[in-house]
Amino acid sequence: MQKHVYTLLTYLILVAGSGFTQISAQSRDLTEAQIREIITELSSKHQLTDTLLAAKGVRQAARMWQADSLPAADFAAFCLQNWIARDSDKEQVLIRAADHLNNHRYFGAAGSATDYYYRHTGKRMEIDNMFDKSLPRISLTPAYYKNKIPYYLALNFPQYTLEEKERLGKNWSMKEWAYARMGDRFTSPANSGRNHTPGSKSAAGAAKNDPLRQLSASKYIADYNIYMGHVLDSKGKKNFDKNMILLSHWNLRDEIKSNYNKGKTGLDKQRTIAKVMERIISQEIPKEAINSGEYDWNPFTNTLYKNGKKVKATPEDSVRYYILKRNFNPDRKYGNSKIPQIDAKFSGELEMQVDKVEALFKTLLTSPQRIAVARIIKNRLGRNLEAFDIWYDGFKSRSTLNMDSLDRVLKARYPNAEALEKDLPLFLETVGYDPIRAREIAWKVAVDPDEGSGHAAGASFRGAKSRLRTRFLKDGLDYKGYNIAVHEFGHNVEQTISLYEVPYLALKGVPNTAFSEAMAFIMQKRDMEILGLHNTSPQQEAMDVLDAFWNAYEIMGVGMLDIAVWRWMYAHPQATVQELKQAVIDLSKEVWNKYYADAFGIKDQTILAAYSHMLHYPLYLSAYPIGHLIAFQVNEYIKDKNLPAEIDRIYRLGRLTPDEWMLRATGQVVSTQPLLDAVNRVLEKR
Repeated sequence: MQKHVYTLLTYLILVAGSGFTQISAQSRDLTEAQIREIITELSSKHQLTDTLLAAKGVRQAARMWQADSLPAADFAAFCLQNWIARDSDKEQVLIRAADHLNNHRYFGAAGSATDYYYRHTGKRMEIDNMFDKSLPRISLTPAYYKNKIPYYLALNFPQYTLEEKERLGKNWSMKEWAYARMGDRFTSPANSGRNHTPGSKSAAGAAKNDPLRQLSASKYIADYNIYMGHVLDSKGKKNFDKNMILLSHWNLRDEIKSNYNKGKTGLDKQRTIAKVMERIISQEIPKEAINSGEYDWNPFTNTLYKNGKKVKATPEDSVRYYILKRNFNPDRKYGNSKIPQIDAKFSGELEMQVDKVEALFKTLLTSPQRIAVARIIKNRLGRNLEAFDIWYDGFKSRSTLNMDSLDRVLKARYPNAEALEKDLPLFLETVGYDPIRAREIAWKVAVDPDEGSGHAAGASFRGAKSRLRTRFLKDGLDYKGYNIAVHEFGHNVEQTISLYEVPYLALKGVPNTAFSEAMAFIMQKRDMEILGLHNTSPQQEAMDVLDAFWNAYEIMGVGMLDIAVWRWMYAHPQATVQELKQAVIDLSKEVWNKYYADAFGIKDQTILAAYSHMLHYPLYLSAYPIGHLIAFQVNEYIKDKNLPAEIDRIYRLGRLTPDEWMLRATGQVVSTQPLLDAVNRVLEKR
């Protein structure tokens, strides 16, 4: 790294009064004077003109060494023997360590990278010996600590804080970024759980008393189907196909979207689904109406019928909130954070501080543009807005299509997973990839039928395939499943490029899941084009802008609610499930009233609490609006450029920090301003 960066950090490390200059309070053997002496010896041995990297590495390794109660007398010799002075050797260790970590995890002893490097370089390195000694093991992580791999990597690839990465990373090369990412691999001592949070005693105790302890969140969500052929509208009539089964919330939401071009019947269906969602959120929905077609149910009166006769219903009560509460661990630690699970997700996983994310969302959620766009939607619908219109889908070109006919076409085209997998190269050719490159990417993706909403699982190692999962009906893939598949395939494209084509394996991936969502949205936007249905309307570009804005507006409120619920749980760690349920309902109304009531003309709506992610993917929902913003910024940047070339370029950047990735990809940090400016341009022309 550049000398001026070293000098600055040397000052911070050696002068600051906490963090790096003082050894952990757990230390009883290694003193500060001994640490300084080791740094001085390393500096003398290797004739260092700048001791930053040595000091940072020694101090991090020392903290882990001492916390694991290893002999203090051995530490100096370990550092002097294993600190790497030559950058060419360090780069080789980076490459080999990444390969070893990757191969060990998925191949065990058979995947040792040592033989490969020995054959190609004629040289074994100490890192090879350390990894080889760790094999074979049932559990690799303890073996890594036993053979001192984490201390070796911490010594030579010390971790940088998020603040340091954001401040210094602007000047880093891709190799230096890879060094920093290797520094993130092992940051905890062996006895602290090896980078995993130990189970809390309170959580374990609560689990014993949990009447639903056998019900996993994934199972609960996957089985939360509503048999719409047995759901009655406000007049007691059945409006839905007798075989229609919709998963909450994904399919329910998408069915609302699909009914914007179906007149009064479509509106009745939308209102019925919205009432179903309301009953799910309040937990007034009868248990008998969940994942069963044995009863007819009127969600407006909350009445249950069997064979035409009214029968007693049993409310689900609070199962939804039992599942939500399980996700909360009051004993979780994350530095000195007072909201550790929130900060672990945002500052740790997303590498975007939660306060900054909330401030980012507020710039759009309080913008005058939302009032103007809501007015446009109201005029297009010819009625007052209702809460479910947060999912208004009329800006999309497909909104004028007959969805029943489209379903029939898709089911014939994709009767099974094999047919969809065979067509994946076409998806990429549609967005401009040449056939050879399209197959190079698509052939690294496998399609699986899924009982849930759909999912994209990235390949774990080079040589493996990513998995695309979507829901196939008995007679094939309908539009809902197809639309999800195109979205998930966008994830697979990112996952493939950012694994196979980053300059260093240590950089594999993207800054956070929102950046993968961006690629998913880029693909999903083109789902009709893949089917050969092109919209040639001169107004479509403007419609696309309004659609992007409305999607971001909707999901930002959901993300804000998700954060608010978790803040509430930290403020009320002893709350009962019933209290949590009421809090979610109250907070959903509060977020609605703050950001939506003036645009919609209605207050106290709970629909923002419908998302199943709150139960199964804790604190994930904010990734979607960030993804929308990134997707829009990327689309704006590449719209007059070669799309395949730009997709390849930006996803080869790997896992930088979010703003640094965006700067290198588009020249701007993550922001709502490009989207707000685009909406203004559309409004000026109306």
